[in-house]
Amino acid sequence: MAGVGAVAIGGGMGPAFAEDRTLVINTNIGGEGQRKLMAQFIEEFTKETGIKVQQNAMDHEGYKTAIRNFLVANPPDVCLWFSGDRMRAFVNRGLFDDISDLWAKEGWADKVGALTTTVTVDGKQYGVPTGASFWGIWARKDHLDKYAGGKAPETWEELIVFGDKMVADGISPFAIGTKDLWPTAAWFDYLNLRINGYDFHMQLMAGEASYEDPKLDAVFDKWQELIDKKFFIPNHTSYDWQGAVPFLLQGKAGMYLMGQFLTRNIPPADLDKYTYLQFPVIDAAVPTAEEFPVDSMHIPSGAKNKDLARQFLTFFYQPERLALWVEPEGNIPTRSDVPALKKDWLLEKGQAILKSAKSASQYYDRDTDPDMAQIGMNGFQQFMSDPSSRKQVQARLEQARKRIYKKS
Repeated sequence: MAGVGAVAIGGGMGPAFAEDRTLVINTNIGGEGQRKLMAQFIEEFTKETGIKVQQNAMDHEGYKTAIRNFLVANPPDVCLWFSGDRMRAFVNRGLFDDISDLWAKEGWADKVGALTTTVTVDGKQYGVPTGASFWGIWARKDHLDKYAGGKAPETWEELIVFGDKMVADGISPFAIGTKDLWPTAAWFDYLNLRINGYDFHMQLMAGEASYEDPKLDAVFDKWQELIDKKFFIPNHTSYDWQGAVPFLLQGKAGMYLMGQFLTRNIPPADLDKYTYLQFPVIDAAVPTAEEFPVDSMHIPSGAKNKDLARQFLTFFYQPERLALWVEPEGNIPTRSDVPALKKDWLLEKGQAILKSAKSASQYYDRDTDPDMAQIGMNGFQQFMSDPSSRKQVQARLEQARKRIYKKS
């Protein structure tokens, strides 16, 4: 399989129950810090149990396609994935194992709390949430000082005034790389959440609302306002999300709507040049919702060594290891008893934003059906490149919704 690197780590004289079986784990880890931690955890697990482990480390983007195949044709014993509808789609196809009994045995619900719902379908748990990322607007402090008097834009009107001043000076208010498609979804999500609210947004994600609903007119109106005002970097379809980062670093763009994981693309010495903003309010009457994607770990239904897989999940999901696991990405831990490793302004900012939120979505490509998500994000990219295609895009998305969800 292209993009796969197998790393087999075995133990010496291990307990008899290992029976020389090999635990297979498929991973999609993007950051070097977590890659090193997974290797460390595997080594520790093997040393403690005598169980040999083979890790199939795959490219993050390629993994999204590969998992559809390997869960059916050659399922591993453990795999990393995403919560929300991304998980639910595989649960509904019978491809992820019910581990509710393991949750009960370990008492995880008391520790995980509200995030238990992210891996729950019909009252049963099908994985463990490993870390929660959060979204907002990265902003250069120097541009805020120069064009907004150092005050973060809290409303749509303030954002427009701030952005117009940057455009007048030849600066793009927002960096974005739409070659990857998924960065466009953040804009659709936040505009819809701020204008129409969480309930309608989730109805749309579940295929229960139309992409041609008049409620979405305001969403595309606001989005087109930014496009027409040249708020986004030119030729954004030529850049993936990381390729657009230099525009922010070089001051050619003032902001970037992105997850907190952008921190690993900013030189550590320059982090104090940036701040992190909550997406502005558009309608004060709409309760605030935030993007709060949760990663998770699962046991495929076709796994050959489910007993070993459960041992690994239990081993991995200890507070001390989870604290180490979320630290490199700056994610929020999913257990309430996880100790904080260090003081982090970005993590504190994310926690404050989430604390203020009345509800949280997972992210467009996690909240809706995978096929719908792909068609939707292609449509969003087309709209950002050619706003005149708006009605055509909405019609195509609505046609896909009816086909995928089989609803009129």
